[in-house]
Amino acid sequence: MQVFKNAAFLSCEDNNRTFGYLVEENGNIVFTGEGLPDNYAHAEPVDLKGGCVVPAFGDTHMHFESFSYFHAGLDCRHVRDFDELGTLIRNYISAHGREKVIVGFGCSAHTVKEKRLPTKDDLDSITAHPIIIVKYDGHAAVGNSTLIGKLPGAALKKEEGFDPDSGWFFLNAFYKAINHITKSVSIPRVFNNMIGGSNYLARNGIALVHTTEGVGFPLDLDVDIMRFTSRGLPQTFRTFFQTLDVGKVLRRKLPRIGGCFATALDGCFGSEDAALKRPYSNRPDNRGTLFYSQSHINDFITTANRSGLQIALHAIGDAAIDQALTAFEIALQDFPREDHRHIIIHADLMNQEMIEKASRLGICIALQTPFLNWEQEPVTYLQEILGDRINQLIPLKTMLQNGLTLAGGSDAPCTLPDPIAGIHAACNHPNPDESISVLDALRLHTNWCARLSFDEQQRGTLTNGKVADFVVLDQNPLQMPINRLKDLKINALYLKGKAYTGGPGGALSLLLDSIANRYS
Repeated sequence: MQVFKNAAFLSCEDNNRTFGYLVEENGNIVFTGEGLPDNYAHAEPVDLKGGCVVPAFGDTHMHFESFSYFHAGLDCRHVRDFDELGTLIRNYISAHGREKVIVGFGCSAHTVKEKRLPTKDDLDSITAHPIIIVKYDGHAAVGNSTLIGKLPGAALKKEEGFDPDSGWFFLNAFYKAINHITKSVSIPRVFNNMIGGSNYLARNGIALVHTTEGVGFPLDLDVDIMRFTSRGLPQTFRTFFQTLDVGKVLRRKLPRIGGCFATALDGCFGSEDAALKRPYSNRPDNRGTLFYSQSHINDFITTANRSGLQIALHAIGDAAIDQALTAFEIALQDFPREDHRHIIIHADLMNQEMIEKASRLGICIALQTPFLNWEQEPVTYLQEILGDRINQLIPLKTMLQNGLTLAGGSDAPCTLPDPIAGIHAACNHPNPDESISVLDALRLHTNWCARLSFDEQQRGTLTNGKVADFVVLDQNPLQMPINRLKDLKINALYLKGKAYTGGPGGALSLLLDSIANRYS
């Protein structure tokens, strides 16, 4: 038994409480309050040295295995010109020459002086080693000639979205190219990457992860790897299988389906293929792309809903959100469920009518406030392509006022998992009318994250009986100017009452921990 003291504790409950003591026993919270009862006087004291304690953070939408892979590899997010990109690539190849294909991440036209994306010719001038770089938004990629030449058969290169002149893969061509490349990743490397990714999450105070998996490994091995290794990693993982095949999910006895890739209804703003009701302001001939017909999505959601699954769909543009809401409404009329907690991921462009409909249907929103302050995709660019619709971008306050359940995430690897950045963005919305309170921003990353995965009885708030997962911050966010929230620092993460000092030591250790916990 431990008594944590000398800190300001914020419960982040719906009716938030502030108190001065928290007692943990056997990994659970057994007491929270302002004064310490005599029966806990013998507990081991833990001095938190004036910090501020909040529940451990959650991330309600990321691609954990992909994030872990890119985090361990070639990150191009911060290069400032193509010369710097070339140096980064050559240095990486020098250190990792045994990798059959180099996969990078994060190129953006908005962060380099050339103000354009690299092309096949640019990559050819840097290296003949097979390389592909995924765009910062995770929905397109560019390869050099060697990489393109290694892709199997002419059929893949003729897929919709492949541009042989520029070497860019969009739409279905992108998904198929990435699916093919991921087949060559070894299992030990996957394990080591996941350990590194998990440690990164822990350093940012994240203990609950909603991950979407299923990117083309043979026999969907990546989904099964995630299910298995989640037993040996320190965080709690909730896996969404991004497939339209309900049978695959039911055979694995998973309760959730959806995410991105196969269950993405549209693209993204960065590639200007998010599906819009009105054309893009900079391209009057373009309304983006709906990847499926309405009837196709209706059938999928109706089947998944009847099967008792929780469903999550990627929808960014208002046309895609409308398609999702229509399908959810049809499915719930067919087979009503009072507490389904179906999810729209992103929901970046919602008007009042859509917000009210989502609230009426009980749809939850897994959103990413870091998109509001995203160097790789700045608001100035979004204003150029959306015009006056920029004021409807992630309308946080309006959604909360209409009773929607919202929860925050990163969409990693697109943005780095950083709840502090998410809290800052939520309180400093580009449209000041849509900023929310600091307390609600904290709940967006704690209380409501747990609610989105039916974990609210065990996690998400500092409440007696719940798991003692919490973060110690260096300052009290409720007492800070909102424009300084980004300066918050995480002093420590506690999982089940124990200070986190590191996860498994390597692939073998993760394997053994996962096996042991499976049978414990």
